[in-house]
Amino acid sequence: MSEGTLSISGYSTLDVRLRAVRAVVDNGLSVTDVAVAYGTTRSTVHRWLARFIEEGDIGLKRRPVLGRPLKLFDIDCVTLKKIVLAPASEYGYETDFWTTRRLIQIVRSEFGVVVSRQTMMRYLHKARLTYQKPERQYFELSEEERQEWRRKVLPKIRRSVAKYRAILYFQDESNISLTAILTKTWAPCGKTPKQRSTGNRGRISAMSAIAGSGQLLFRLHDRTITSDEVVDFLEQILKHHPRRHLVVVMDQARPHTSHKTRDFIAKQKRLHVFNLPKHSPDWNPDEKVWNHLKNQELEGHQARTTEQLKVLANEKLNNMASDKKLLQGIFFRCCMADVLTK
Repeated sequence: MSEGTLSISGYSTLDVRLRAVRAVVDNGLSVTDVAVAYGTTRSTVHRWLARFIEEGDIGLKRRPVLGRPLKLFDIDCVTLKKIVLAPASEYGYETDFWTTRRLIQIVRSEFGVVVSRQTMMRYLHKARLTYQKPERQYFELSEEERQEWRRKVLPKIRRSVAKYRAILYFQDESNISLTAILTKTWAPCGKTPKQRSTGNRGRISAMSAIAGSGQLLFRLHDRTITSDEVVDFLEQILKHHPRRHLVVVMDQARPHTSHKTRDFIAKQKRLHVFNLPKHSPDWNPDEKVWNHLKNQELEGHQARTTEQLKVLANEKLNNMASDKKLLQGIFFRCCMADVLTK
C-alpha cells in the first residue's frame, strides 16, 4: 500500500487527510482525482474540505472517543463484521437484518460468550459498523437490465455531458405527507413521551432536480404530478440556465415517458433526457433529497393543514437550496452520481 492511500480498514491518518485537502486547495486537483488517489469517496473528501475550511488543520484531527474499555471476548472485529455482512436469515432468522439482540444470541451460541447490549454496541462501533436504515430494493429489479444500462446508456450520458459541456441534473418526484415522521427524544424509563400532531390526512406533491455542483431546483404542487407538471418543470430548468445545455436523468415513471413529455423533449435543442433502468431508485441522488427533507428537515413538523405544510416544505427546501455543501454531500452519497461525474 502506498503512503498516500487509506488502510484496508478504511482508517485515514491525519497526514493522509491533510495531504488530500492540500491536493485540492493548493494544487487545484479535482475532488474526484483526489478521492481515487487516496482510496476514498468524493463525499469523504468534501467532508474533509468543509472541516478544513471551517477550522483549518485542527479540524481534520479525529475527536477522542471517551468511555470505559471494551470487555474482551474471543471474537475480533473482522469476525464480527463477517457475521453482520451476511444475511441474518443464514443464521436461522426470518429476515435478513441484524439487531444487537440477534448478534448477542449468535455470539452466545457460536462462541459461548454472554455479553451485554452495551458491550456489543462498543464492538460494533469498533468494527466501524453503524445502525442504518436500509435503502429499498425491489423484488422486480433486474440486475441484468441494470448492467445493460451501464454498458449502453451510461456512456451516452457521459458523451452528452462532455460534448455540450452540459450541466447534469438528476430529477425525481415525491409526496410529502401531512402526517409527520416522529423523532426520538429522551424521557423517563417506562414513560413514553407524547408528540402532538394533526390527525388530518393530506399530502402535497413535489418535484426537484439536483446537480453535483450543489444546485437544487424544486416545485411544489397541490395535486398528483402528471405529464403537464413534468413538462412545466423541465421548462423551468431550461429557463434557469438560458444558455447551457442540460442533461437530465430521471426514472421511468409514466409522466416521464408519456408521448406529451417525449414530444416536448424532442423539440428542445438544449435538453438531453435519459431514463434510469426500472426499479432503481438507489441510482438517483434526488431520492436522497426527499429522504433528507422528510426525515431531517420535516421530522416532527407541526403543520395542521396542507397549505401550512406547503409553506413549511417550501421554506425547508429553500434553506437546503442555499446550502451547497449539504447538497453536494447528498448528491455524492449516491454511487451513480459518482460514476457519472468522474
